[in-house]
Parts: sequence; structure tokens; C-alpha cells
Amino acid sequence: MMMKYFCCDERRRNAVKSAPGAINGIEFLEVVDRPGDSPEVRQRTLKVHFIKPLAPGALQVNNVLIEGGERIRDIQVAKVTGGAAAASPPFDGPNVLAVEVEEPGDFSNYTLRLVIDAARARAADEDDADSEFRKPPAGFDPILSAVEFSFKILCPSDFDCRHEQVCPPEQRVQPDINYLAKDYASFRQLMLDRMIALMPEWRERNPADFGIALVELLAYVGDYLSYQQDAVATEAYLSTARRRTSVRRHARLVDYFVSDGSNARAWVHVRVRDGVSNLSLRSSRLTGDGEHPGASPKVFTKFLTRVAETSKAVLLNSNTYQKALAARPQIFEPLHDVELFAEHNEMRFYTWGARECCLPRGATGATLRGSFPNLRAGDVLILAEVRGPATGLPGDADSSQRHAVRLQKVTPSTDPIGGQFDVPPNNDSVSVTEIEWHAEDALPFPLCVSSRSEAEYFDDVSVALGNIVLADHGVTIEGEALPEVLGANHALTKVTNKSGDRCDARPAVLTPHRYRPQLKQSPLTHAATYDATDSIESATAAMRPEAKKLLPAIRLAEKEVNVSWTPKRDLLGSNSGAREFVVETERNGPASLRFGDDRFGSRPAEGARLTATYRVGGGTDGNVAADSLAHVASNDPALVANIVSIRNPLPARGGADAESVERIRQDAPSAFQGQERAVTIDDYAEVAQKRSGLDVQRAAATLRWTGSWHTVFVSVDRLGGEPVDVRFERNLRRRIERFRTAGHDLEVDAPRPVSLEIEMSVCVKRGYLASDVKRALLEIFGNRTLPDGRRGVFHPDNFSFGQPVLLSRLLAAAQATVGVDSVDITKFQRQGVASNEALTSGKLVLGRLEIARLDNDPNFPERGVFKLTMVGGR
Repeated sequence: MMMKYFCCDERRRNAVKSAPGAINGIEFLEVVDRPGDSPEVRQRTLKVHFIKPLAPGALQVNNVLIEGGERIRDIQVAKVTGGAAAASPPFDGPNVLAVEVEEPGDFSNYTLRLVIDAARARAADEDDADSEFRKPPAGFDPILSAVEFSFKILCPSDFDCRHEQVCPPEQRVQPDINYLAKDYASFRQLMLDRMIALMPEWRERNPADFGIALVELLAYVGDYLSYQQDAVATEAYLSTARRRTSVRRHARLVDYFVSDGSNARAWVHVRVRDGVSNLSLRSSRLTGDGEHPGASPKVFTKFLTRVAETSKAVLLNSNTYQKALAARPQIFEPLHDVELFAEHNEMRFYTWGARECCLPRGATGATLRGSFPNLRAGDVLILAEVRGPATGLPGDADSSQRHAVRLQKVTPSTDPIGGQFDVPPNNDSVSVTEIEWHAEDALPFPLCVSSRSEAEYFDDVSVALGNIVLADHGVTIEGEALPEVLGANHALTKVTNKSGDRCDARPAVLTPHRYRPQLKQSPLTHAATYDATDSIESATAAMRPEAKKLLPAIRLAEKEVNVSWTPKRDLLGSNSGAREFVVETERNGPASLRFGDDRFGSRPAEGARLTATYRVGGGTDGNVAADSLAHVASNDPALVANIVSIRNPLPARGGADAESVERIRQDAPSAFQGQERAVTIDDYAEVAQKRSGLDVQRAAATLRWTGSWHTVFVSVDRLGGEPVDVRFERNLRRRIERFRTAGHDLEVDAPRPVSLEIEMSVCVKRGYLASDVKRALLEIFGNRTLPDGRRGVFHPDNFSFGQPVLLSRLLAAAQATVGVDSVDITKFQRQGVASNEALTSGKLVLGRLEIARLDNDPNFPERGVFKLTMVGGR
């Protein structure tokens, strides 16, 4: 009798063990194969373990039959020993039967079977499986009277010796499928043709028939799935993808970050009523850095562009505010808190009694009339022309003469004789305030402070506007509830592999529902972080935030567990527990939120309820012109009552639209070719010069062995000859760090200035004053910018590393000066190094890290000397 089933739970052994009487059966079989035995002995003894003890003489040699084999067949049993009569070693007890064979078998499987007569069973027809002689002896179970084994079971193997219970699936006849069927009509006809083949008698074609309705329903589903299949194939390639999300993901694979745009920023001047002091204007602070995790910030203030017939200040959610919104104005919100003071509305410059004054281009300081104890470093002022210099009328003021500066130092002072310049004069002292602002905010133009016409003197042509707050484009949407997070989607349960061992049960892998909630309003704002307490950042830098800091302005709160979720560009660097998500936006569509998979980023728990606080608005629509913002809306009645007006003296800047899909297709494939590391010294120089974002005119690098490692020394030539100070060095090192090769140390050095010594003999034309020509030559060969905007010959930006000084250029500049008849250069050398080599060759050669310098400053003669000898003229 043979076993005809593959079973995973075999209970028969336990049944035989507990059965009354002398019924017995085989439990398992061992092949004796000791590595230390001789080859003649190994694999010659089989230990057959029985469930119960064997009766003495119950089994003989003729009761054991060994079947099977490929190369070695008809294995003969030589000896049988064991049972109750041989309970001592080496037979391990009364349950063990030792079977010795004449020769070991091959690597195939064999079967040891207990039979009535092995000799007659072997002689019988092999197909006669029910032969009387093949039946088990009396007292042995018909199922447990045979066992499969291998003589080579103890041979070294890389595989598990366990036998897999494999049930091959039934081979089904596959119908002939027309793969050209791709739409509703072809699917419908295909199924009807199949139905005719299966059911020739069914001829119904009425659309109301249940069978036809079912066919058409399946054709519709097939058409939808066919479209989805085509869409997947289309979105699989950057060149054919139509969805922005697909293009974005393709671009990220080649390390290209797609720009989703940015919102605009504007400096807003808030004018408050006289006598107002310490009036608080609060911000929502919903920027890209998550300052208030887990809480929905309350929006206190909004700035609106000009709307007809609307008050300057209105309450939020009032009827007036709702009417203003109907006109669809652009809305800005403050980025930081600010305290407002009436004395900061408009501050006058103090010129210490002088008239017809101006702040020159490049100025980084001024004096204000009056005492301003609440004016502090870090505050922003806007220096603005408020009257026409020629007429003194406000309507003639030049709107381009406005500039924002961030104060770095505020020093109260006094002019003891200041009253002498008042009208009428007096002997009182005058309180003044010295202010200094960031060097990066240096005036880009001369600013007229006072002027005179033919008949009248005009004071306060320009003033300093305080109560400045930085606002950015976008309106906050608070507490929008997102759909509940669903659990496992049983329709997407992954099917286990049926070709493996059917007894190796594997639990079904449940697939969670894809959680892709969409925001109700759009477009989602993308903004950069802003820290108003960072006094290091200039006002100029605040208006050009770094692109890598742009993030969606959105926060998710999970109130049940009091946690928040923050946005990221991608989840490739997120760990499994990071509560982070990615925002993906289609063209002119709502923003979708994509969460992690508990490997890269956390997946929201089943049943979680998230609320979103986010901002909408952005792009180039926010780049409003100067004086476009005219209304303030707040939920603080005190703020509304005390604000007189608001305006943006400068135009809003920084608003950019999202990168187009076509632009991404063009740029992404080649963007990865840009080297993002510095290996050679030229790489370090290029990074410092072109990719640091700092005011670097040129850089040069040198690699040296410093005793324990290699050090790259980056020498930097800053624009305008600015010094390489500690702050600049820190910023440059931080920006080069991500390019630095492992094993290279980094140092930032200043350039090596080479002071020059030049003597020139000039023949002045008849009729020109020699002193005027000399003054003009000293200006032309100076290191400053000339009044007409040209640079002096020795301006720091005219020379850089290793650039030679050409004698012909000096002669040409001097000869082109009005009043010069002829020029002769008598000395042209490094300062303190007597040599005619440069004068003879026509150029002064400098080293790779050297820069020519000639300041001609009597206070610093070591910085170069320029001497003129004037001949002729008047």
C-alpha cells in the first residue's frame, strides 16, 4: 500500500504509538557514515528506528527490501540485527533495527520496505504493487512500513535536507487572446466572440439582457485598465511623461531638484498714530522650518494690495474685509514679530549744521536727529527720498532712491552746539543717534539729504523710515481636516508563491491603503525660512533666500498623539520613524501629500486624523510694484485702531513660478554631469569663485603636504578689495565643505599684495593748468570709482591673481587724459626692489598668488607709491 497524498500534519505516528496491541511502524532511518571509518565500512549500516520495541526475531533478512536507485540498483541486505534481544550498544535500544547491506547506494533516493518475502517480492512484476509478498509482515502498520532515505545524506551539501511537499498546479489550457484589443468596443466584441464559442445557443444582444450588461461592464473595466497600462508605460520615461509628479521623480533619480517656485517678499512700512509706543504686530510664523510643531499658528496680520473704497486698517473676518477679498487682492503676511513706535515712523538725518549734503554711494553709516532708545541693532530701516531735490515737492521724489538696510550698531550721542543750526538759533544741545548698517547693504547710489534751488533751501529731502516688517506673499489656511488614514486594503493583498513548499505556510502580506490626501486650496506656497534675530544676515540677503531652503509652507498636526509632520524635498534621507512627507503638485492642480513606507519615512497609523495648516499663493503674481500694499487686516482691535497706513516703499521681489515640465526635460538629463566635488586645485578654485555665492572675484588654490595630511589653501580675491576677515572665511569654508574631498584639510588665505612704485613725467599742453591735469591723473590712476562710473586704473577689481601690469595700459590711460601732451614713465617696479626689467620688457610679471596694488595713500606708503612730475602748462 502506498501513500498517495502530500500532507503537512502527519498524525499517524502518534496514532500507532497510542494504539493498543502489538501494531508497530517505522519512525525514522539513520545511515551510519562516520568520517573516521574506512571506505569499506561507511554507508553500509542502516539504523531503522521503530515507534515501539521490536519483538525478538520479528524481522529477518528476508523481511527487508531496499528499492530504488539510478546507477546502483538491487541493494542486497546482508544482515539484520536488533530488537529486544540486542538492547545493548551499538544498537541503541530495543526500538532499533540495524540493517547491513552488501554495498552502499548512489546519490538517488531509496526506499526501505518491510515485506513478507523480499526475494519473491523482488522476483514479482514491478507493476504488481499489490503483490502478496510486498505486503508488510503481521503486526506492522501498512503506511509506516516503508521509509525513503539516501545513502549520501551525511555528504556535505549547501542545501537543506528537508523534503519540500510541492503540489504542482494544474496545467490549464490558455484561451487564444487577441492582444490588439485595447478599447471598449474591441473588448466587448472579443468577449461576445468567446461566448459564442462557449455557448453557441446564446444569441441575445439586447442591451437590457443581464449577460450583455455583464459583458459591457467588463469591457468598460478592461478599457479603463488598458488606459492605465498605457499611462504607466508613458510615465515610465522622462521624455514621454506628462504628469509633473512623474517628471519630478525621474529628475530626482539623476540628482536634479525640480523648482516648485517661490513666493515674493516685501519690506512693509507701518505708520502708527502719534504717541503710540510698543504696539505689537504678530506674525503667523508658518514658514518652511517648523517653528511651532504640533500647533496651528494663529494668523494675526495680513497686508493687502490696494482695493477701492476700503479702509487702511480693517478687522479680520469683518464685512469690510470680506468685500475686500472679493476684489481678489494679493495678500502678504509678516514673517516676524515687530514692536511699533510712533517716533520710528519717519526719522530725519542730521548733518551737523552742513547743508546740501548727500550720503555717498557705498555709505554704511549715518546720523539721525533725535534720541531713539527703542532703535536696536538688527532693526531694518528704509532710506528713502521723500521730496524732489530740485523742487522740494513730495510728488517729485524719485521712487528709485530707496534702499533697505539692517542696522548693526546704534550709538546715542549729542551735538553740544546743535541748537545754533535751528531756526531760530539757540544754545541748546541736540540729541543725535549714530547708526551703522551691514556692509552688504551699502548704498548702491548717492542719496540726497538736503538741497538748494535758486531761491530756497530744502531740508529733509530723504529720511529713514522705521517700523519696517518683512512680509511674504501668501495667505494661511488653518486646520483643514484631511481624510482618515485607512487600514489594510485586502484587495491588494500580495499572493504567496505557490511553487514552493506547500507545508511552509507564509502569512499574507497586507498592503495598506495608499494615503495620498489632497489639499482643498491651491497653489501651495513655497517659501524659505527667515530668522529675524539673525543680525548677521543683511537686508539685501533677506530678499534673496537660498533656493535649497525653499520648502512647502505647510504643517500637519496629529492631535490625538500631539505630534507634527514636516515637509521635505524627498524621503531618501528619512529614517523609518521620521514623521516627514513630500508635497507633489500637478500643473494647475491641488497639492498631494506623499508619506513614507516605514522604511524611508514613517507611515501614518491606521485611523489617524491629520489636520493641515498651510499657505496658498506665490509665484510671479507676488512681485507687486512699490506702494502697492495699502491695507492691513488684523484680529487685534488695538492694532487696527492705531495703524494710520501701511505701504511697501520697495517693490516685492523673489516671486518665481514653478519650473515647467519642458524645462525639466531639457535640464535634468545634463545636470548630473556637473561635478559636485572638488578633487584638483582647479576644482577648489572654481567652487570658491563660481559656486560659493559670495563676493569672490577670483580664487586660486594650492595643495601642500602639512606633515600629517594634505591641506588645500584657497586664496581669495574679494570684489572691491574687501578683506578676507573671520566672518567671510567662515562662510566660505562652510560653502566649500560639501565639495571637499575626504582626506583634504581646508584653509582660506588672503591674496599676496604686491605694492608698486611708479614714477611718471608728464608734459602738459599749453593753456592747461598743471595742477588740474595732475589732479585728474591722480584720480585716473587711483583705486576708487570715478564720478562718471569708471574704475581707476588701480581699482582692486582691475587686477587679480597672477595678472601682469602692462606698461602700455598705463601710458594709454595717461595719454587719454585731457591736457596731457606726452608721457614718459621713468620708474616701473615692485616697491623697494630696484629693477629696470619691467620697464624694459613692458610688463611687470607677478606670481600665481600675487595681486598688484597701488593705493598711493600717504598714510600707508607701503601700499604703493605713484609720483608725477609735471612739465609745461600754466
